[in-house]
Amino acid sequence: MELSILNIKGEDTGRKVTLNDAIFCIEPNDHAIYLDVKQYLANQRQGTHKSKERSEIAGSTRKLIRQKGGGGARRGDIKSPVLVGGGRVFGPKPRDYSFKLNKKVKGLARKSALAYKAQENAIVVVEDFVMETPKTKEIIAIAKGLNVEGKKLLFVLPEKNNAIYLSARNLQKTNVIQACELNTYGILNANNLVLTESSLAIIEKLFNA
Repeated sequence: MELSILNIKGEDTGRKVTLNDAIFCIEPNDHAIYLDVKQYLANQRQGTHKSKERSEIAGSTRKLIRQKGGGGARRGDIKSPVLVGGGRVFGPKPRDYSFKLNKKVKGLARKSALAYKAQENAIVVVEDFVMETPKTKEIIAIAKGLNVEGKKLLFVLPEKNNAIYLSARNLQKTNVIQACELNTYGILNANNLVLTESSLAIIEKLFNA
């Protein structure tokens, strides 16, 4: 699959790049994508939820009513789960939601996500560019020139560039990451991928390893 290389103004440079068939033209595996996205979202959870049980509630331990003969449910002190304000039974406790996923499954999931984007013609390849100072207007102008303005965008850079990151941070639908940080959720969550030439080379090197 061939794509034209554009400059940041959206103009065709006359050069083309061939996407690696082993990455961008495979048959997508939906189950691998599901597992990788599930792991990514699970890893985002803090797992700090906590409710107080009977022993953790502040209150008297005096038995309120007799055990039998009252016609109602048995209960002891005012901290009983039967009563309003009492402790909670089997409530949530702090836990770790992360789980293990094999590297090959994660690799297959990312290739599958990229293949879906290639099928949708949602990949744009641009010349390498840098920004000296953060300017949100420049990122907006780039998106407009590439005909992807107003869409969810994922800019993939070969290395960290704080100026570009800070320029895009104010834009709700725009994210910037390095090629080595590319993940399945980020790919699928974007309407369009904007790849620089160098980042595309890094992706092909990483995913063919």
